Amino acid sequence: MDDKQLLRYSRHILLPQIDVRGQEKLLAARVLVIGLGGLGSPVAMYLAASGVGHLVIVDHDRVDLTNLQRQIVHATERVGQDKTASAALGLATLNPGIRITTINQKIEGDALEEQARLADAVVDATDNFASRFAINAACVRAGKTLISGAVVRFEGQVAVFPPGGPCYRCLYAEGGGPDEACATLGVLAPAAGVIGSIQAAETIKVLLNVGRTLAGRLLLFDALAMEWREVKLRKDPRCPVCGNS
Repeated sequence: MDDKQLLRYSRHILLPQIDVRGQEKLLAARVLVIGLGGLGSPVAMYLAASGVGHLVIVDHDRVDLTNLQRQIVHATERVGQDKTASAALGLATLNPGIRITTINQKIEGDALEEQARLADAVVDATDNFASRFAINAACVRAGKTLISGAVVRFEGQVAVFPPGGPCYRCLYAEGGGPDEACATLGVLAPAAGVIGSIQAAETIKVLLNVGRTLAGRLLLFDALAMEWREVKLRKDPRCPVCGNS
């Protein structure tokens, strides 16, 4: 690191769990962030600010005025732009010293598996079960840790799925029930920020192998009551995705 980087990341470096060596690990890390909405916005911003050296950001949508209530990586003047382009601009302004790769399309199949394989960690910030199942399966096959979050109304949840542990498919059966979209049910803006921030924190812990992550635990948040609950997760030996891993 040069002098400017030492100054920029000085508050991280003061932490004994990170220090210079840990910050250098972050600068060398590559993280795949899928979805640049209410969750992906704070995830990407905190990872960029924290000095994760290469962010691969994925989204196929465009910025809409209704997004701006919670999708804080975007801005009013960028309404109508591709979310990846908008987010890349916001992240580069926040930290010009990191590399940003944009994928402006739905990522699936071989392309999804390739990006999961290249990443040091994968963040799922999507809003539908089909995408979550596909991302989970790709991470299991690639042997990469998945940091998963969801939010709707006043509630959110977050979990970490490392290789060899229970996976997202152990938690939800195929189909997973109806998708609960913010567009129809609404969402409290700060609730998305809380869950996305936790996803970012868990990602950093995974990259640095420090602390106790949410592996094997599902953290549930109720902003209306300001309550947290924790559910233990167990590996399903009959899981069609990870049951034999």
